[in-house]
Amino acid sequence: MLDIKFVRENPEIVKQNIKNKFQDAKLGLVDEAIELDEKKRSVQREADALRAERNAVSKQIGMFMAKGQKDEAEAAKKKVTESAAKLAELEVLEGEYEEQLLKVMMLIPNIIDPSVPIGKDDSENVEVQRYGEPVVPDFPIPYHTEIMEKFDGIDLDSARKVAGNGFYYLMGDIARLHSAIISYARDFMINRGFTYCVPPFMIRSNVVTGVMSFAEMDAMMYKIEGEDLYLIGTSEHSMIGKFIDTINPEENLPYTLTSYSPCFRKEKGAHGIEERGVYRIHQFEKQEMIVVCKPEDSPMWFDKLWQNTVDLFRSLDIPVRTLECCSGDLADLKVKSVDVEAWSPRQKKYFEVGSCSNLTDAQARRLKIRVKGKNGNYFAHTLNNTVVAPPRMLIAFLENNLQEDGSIRIPEALRPYMGGMEKIVKK
Repeated sequence: MLDIKFVRENPEIVKQNIKNKFQDAKLGLVDEAIELDEKKRSVQREADALRAERNAVSKQIGMFMAKGQKDEAEAAKKKVTESAAKLAELEVLEGEYEEQLLKVMMLIPNIIDPSVPIGKDDSENVEVQRYGEPVVPDFPIPYHTEIMEKFDGIDLDSARKVAGNGFYYLMGDIARLHSAIISYARDFMINRGFTYCVPPFMIRSNVVTGVMSFAEMDAMMYKIEGEDLYLIGTSEHSMIGKFIDTINPEENLPYTLTSYSPCFRKEKGAHGIEERGVYRIHQFEKQEMIVVCKPEDSPMWFDKLWQNTVDLFRSLDIPVRTLECCSGDLADLKVKSVDVEAWSPRQKKYFEVGSCSNLTDAQARRLKIRVKGKNGNYFAHTLNNTVVAPPRMLIAFLENNLQEDGSIRIPEALRPYMGGMEKIVKK
């Protein structure tokens, strides 16, 4: 969420930013916000004048009573009573304007970084760099669920009976591989200095609206019926929420956390849910990383975060590339994002396995995450990035480590988490 002072002083910059994100329907929100802000400030000025007048008259009452001027004292009391009634009306009106203004401000997108390429959607994202040599083997690579089925590693039919499309049972060595990857990712991040955390898997609505836009919330979140609770779509939401309404000593920053959680998503929209595959599903597990830092440090942390994901995938011999997300592909709170995509030998192309984002002070402003500095308090910057999110990671892992004899090679870094196994073979 932007600072209303910035919007008031730079309306054309805010409008151009909206145009750059191809959200022209929101252009009217800028003038609406400025108008509501002026109404609220006008009411505040009137209320402040009444408060000052009331305080002055209240002092006069004591003076009149001390001098025995009862008529003057009664007249002053009447004036105080009248101003109190008027002040109460103004305070209600002030609250209404403030609530309306907040709703509008939460719809205005954050100002994107100048380096972000301008484009309508993810088809216009820009490749930055490739890491590792993408290889297409001489033998055919089956669809990922077919690979799993050869090891009796997945049961979609039973899951469909139990929960419907978008769910799965992982079994045997494939299930173990899934857990091994999560455990390896946890230790990988701990070794990079991040504090490990298992957060709440449900969050309240004020946290949800603090970390994401209303459109994202509607498309992603499952609400618990009859409760002010939502199942998390990513542990980033719960982890950033940990700092809600806090004032953090500047010397304690940055906070660097890595978290494990299950994730739950509606996956509403054009992509839909596959019956056959596990690329987009309603339930999955994830290792995440977040940073809460000083504003001047967030560009540096942004580069560190996406590099962590690249390094982890390369440590498992999986070729990846980074993509700079264009303006139209950025969610409203994001200032800059880089996607990490893994190589798919079967499809002969890359696919998304992680996304790194800098939200500057957008989440912090909504959640009141402040820093106590030498010259006063200010809002922190927040960043997040995916470490790994099976089963997408499983898809990349299986395709890139499938051998011609049908076995799955286990890279050396992962072997300690697989009981020393060097490969998975059909039993």
